[in-house]
Amino acid sequence: MNNKITTKEIVLGGLLLATGLILPMIFHLFGLTGQIALPMHIPVLIGGFLLSPSLALSLGIITPLVSSVLTGMPVLFPMAVIMMFELGTYAFSASVFTRRMKLPAVPTLILAMVAGRTAAGLTVALLVQLFGVKMNPLLYIKGAVLTGIPGIIIQLIFIPLLIFSIKTYKTKTTAKS
Repeated sequence: MNNKITTKEIVLGGLLLATGLILPMIFHLFGLTGQIALPMHIPVLIGGFLLSPSLALSLGIITPLVSSVLTGMPVLFPMAVIMMFELGTYAFSASVFTRRMKLPAVPTLILAMVAGRTAAGLTVALLVQLFGVKMNPLLYIKGAVLTGIPGIIIQLIFIPLLIFSIKTYKTKTTAKS
């Protein structure tokens, strides 16, 4: 297996990072909050399908951190820290499920979402123990899932369609070369 990161992957990672910064701002312009629509999750999950596990993990960690520093959304502590673990897990697990386990898009998304929310809950538990953050890990996960149902539905509909379209396009352009 080739573990070399290509220039194409780096460029794609940069584009997905930029999308992860811009998309939440667009959603906020229309009054849709991040907790409901989960706009930052979309490019990170797409990265999980299209990037190597290490690059996908980097994208998932860097996106909320850079967004927090540049835009103040999410607040750096504790939300961006929680999201760094959550989105990093999303992207890494989606990449592994897609590339190494060859799972289809919808099961990959569902498993990545479960893994990411679990990582978020564990991060909250760690922050409670280390920093006395006033959060309940189980209530955090429950609230994040229930509040994020519209975003989860958006992800389950649009990401598989987009990934299918990208792979179809890549197949057609490769066949023409």
